[in-house]
Amino acid sequence: MPNHSTQFESTPGGMVLTNAILLYSPASQYIGSRAGAAAFASIHDVEQRESGPLIAAGAPLTRAHLRQWTKALDRAAPPEILPANVLVAHADLLAWWVPAQVRLAYFNLSRPPKGMKELAQRTSVAVPYPAQLFVASHKGFGVYALPADERPTAETKLLHSPVLNVYLTGQLCWGNIVRPKAMTIASIPEYERAIFESWSTHPNVGQELTVTGRGGLVKLWDDLAAAKAKRFPVQRLKPFNPNSNGKALKAPVTLASLIASKVTA
Repeated sequence: MPNHSTQFESTPGGMVLTNAILLYSPASQYIGSRAGAAAFASIHDVEQRESGPLIAAGAPLTRAHLRQWTKALDRAAPPEILPANVLVAHADLLAWWVPAQVRLAYFNLSRPPKGMKELAQRTSVAVPYPAQLFVASHKGFGVYALPADERPTAETKLLHSPVLNVYLTGQLCWGNIVRPKAMTIASIPEYERAIFESWSTHPNVGQELTVTGRGGLVKLWDDLAAAKAKRFPVQRLKPFNPNSNGKALKAPVTLASLIASKVTA
């Protein structure tokens, strides 16, 4: 890696330049003096020479480096007491679960199937939800169902969520729902309102087939509403499979594998 010399003005208070962080972007993203999203970052020692500071050869920037300098700059996030339902609280990802319960749901189906008993028109009705897993990351907001009404473990196998307006990948279709501006413990209620207090207008492509039995997902919700059911039939939810072609996965998606895919992608 080539060295690059740069002149720096001295600063008051005895501060001395000790390190430099360089950001790299693909050449195709560089326009004029502004670069696109950095694809790589390196950290360098700075050598003090008679002619001025010189940026030496560097090493890949790691999270350990970032934590070190964040602490040095006194910008470390204050410690938080995590609620019991939070599973992962990370700078890049927030995951939590919600127990099964009966909630008021809002349905306004854009194309209600024939034979609907309760959901043929815009309505709000109490229906049972299974235990849910929510994962907020920089890639989006994932919604999944859990096989049991208990705190999941790393080995828990995930199911497709019956919540409408969700892609087969598990990502919520935001539409005109207001997105939370932050990804913090304090923003959890905002994410939950996006699910439980917004209007369900349609199943996304392939979502009707994420349940077993006759009639599909919308028919299942209609039956639950008409029967004033108190418990969601979790056994009718299929294992989570993000493949749009329905091809079986080599291994089931677990909480651990899902989290790993979100933080490494």
